[in-house]
Amino acid sequence: MKLDIKDCSLRRQQSNQQHENISKKLTENENKLRSIYKDCMDVIFRPFFIGGKERAILIYIEGLANVEEIDDNVLSPLMQIKEGEFHTNISILIEKKITVSNVKKIKIFSECIQEISLGNPVILVDKSETGVALGLSKWEKRSVSEPSAEAVVRGPREAFVEAISVNTTLIRRKIRSPMLKMQSMEIGRYTKTKVVITYIEGLVDQTLIEEAKNRLSRIDIDGIMETGMIEEFIEDNPYSPFPQVLTTERPDVVAASLLEGRLAILVDGSPFSIVVPTTFYSLLQSSEDYYSRFLIGTATRWLRYFFLVISLTLPSLYVAIITFHQEMVPTSLLISMAASREQVPFPALVEALIMEITFEALREAGLRLPKQVGSAVSIVGAIVIGESAVAAGIVSAPMVIVVALTGIASFTIARYPAAIAIRMLRFPVILLAGTLGLLGIMLALITIIIHLCTMRSFGVPYLSPMAPMKFREMKDVLIRAPWWELDSRPHFTGDYNKYRQAPGLKPDPTKGDEK
Repeated sequence: MKLDIKDCSLRRQQSNQQHENISKKLTENENKLRSIYKDCMDVIFRPFFIGGKERAILIYIEGLANVEEIDDNVLSPLMQIKEGEFHTNISILIEKKITVSNVKKIKIFSECIQEISLGNPVILVDKSETGVALGLSKWEKRSVSEPSAEAVVRGPREAFVEAISVNTTLIRRKIRSPMLKMQSMEIGRYTKTKVVITYIEGLVDQTLIEEAKNRLSRIDIDGIMETGMIEEFIEDNPYSPFPQVLTTERPDVVAASLLEGRLAILVDGSPFSIVVPTTFYSLLQSSEDYYSRFLIGTATRWLRYFFLVISLTLPSLYVAIITFHQEMVPTSLLISMAASREQVPFPALVEALIMEITFEALREAGLRLPKQVGSAVSIVGAIVIGESAVAAGIVSAPMVIVVALTGIASFTIARYPAAIAIRMLRFPVILLAGTLGLLGIMLALITIIIHLCTMRSFGVPYLSPMAPMKFREMKDVLIRAPWWELDSRPHFTGDYNKYRQAPGLKPDPTKGDEK
């Protein structure tokens, strides 16, 4: 307890120091900063003289600041100032002499510490109550590459990276209007993670912006490492397995969502962004649906919906039919299935659970192993284990086929968080099927549908526009209507800009070049 009290008093003392004004005495300022950055070997304190006359000190973090720019554009010009060039206001003199575009005046220690933590060097001068922060941050970052989690055949091949400045630039390249707004805030007591809320003014509802700000501002935590941590703090129903925000690493998906009247949340250090509000059907749509022809996009969407049902219910249907409803199977097929299960010592329920757990373990192992061997291990492991299990009489061949089809069906779900939710729900559905048969499956499906109907994402019904029914917006749910029919934006909440394109854009071959 004594140690806790000591730590709290030390933390309170440091907090008070950070909110003090910068003193005119350079020695006092330097001592305070050195006490704050005690045992920080990467924080550099570089004392120098401006024109050989005024004492000054430059503070920066090694690895976060551009040392070459500091030497060429800051230290060299200031140290070479001649006697007749001195100005009574030293801050104005610094701004005149250094060749740095981004210069900010600071007057309190908290601002000084914030700029240093961002990688911006800070100059403090003796007999001056104002410091100068220089926008010379530079650190290593990953180059823009293809998205790994949302690959497409047709569409842009660029993905977000961990640097938030690069991510905002990628969005700016897509939407070049000044109506694209970006508001930043910091979350995390120690990490001071930069979080950016971006939206298009005039398209998004103002209440949605305020709601997002309120939910983010109430987060009080030591640090934020990834968007998944933000997601758990801002979702409407935290106990639901279904994702209530759309996470994406594609700038084109974010740009398209902003044009629909949504807003996006970017987190520094994460290559994934959050889009809110979202609906259940948005999680089943791929960006490629809108880049290919509308007939192909519609057929692909129907295929995705079908395999969603297969992924959730196929193992449970097999267990229910084999256990309780053998009369539903044709006689010849039933005889074949009975022969294959003759040597299996377990009931169908246990058999299904064994194979499903084994398949999920193989899939997880394939993800965690190095990329070069992960896919090979998962595929070879599935083949070897499946054949060996059938040969040993632990499971039947039809069960291996059912589990394999279920796994393939789960891969067709466009969004990984939605696929994980379906995989989790598959196990309780199997248990109900093994105890109550088809009645158990119906109870499970009814419970899931009721749960989805009660959910909301930032106030928007999760099953919108199906529940409540909005016929005008159905053209982008069950089907993917042609672009010249998608003339209106989705209506979420509040006021919105309804039309997103001019009327009469349908191609008409009779209206050619008229002479």
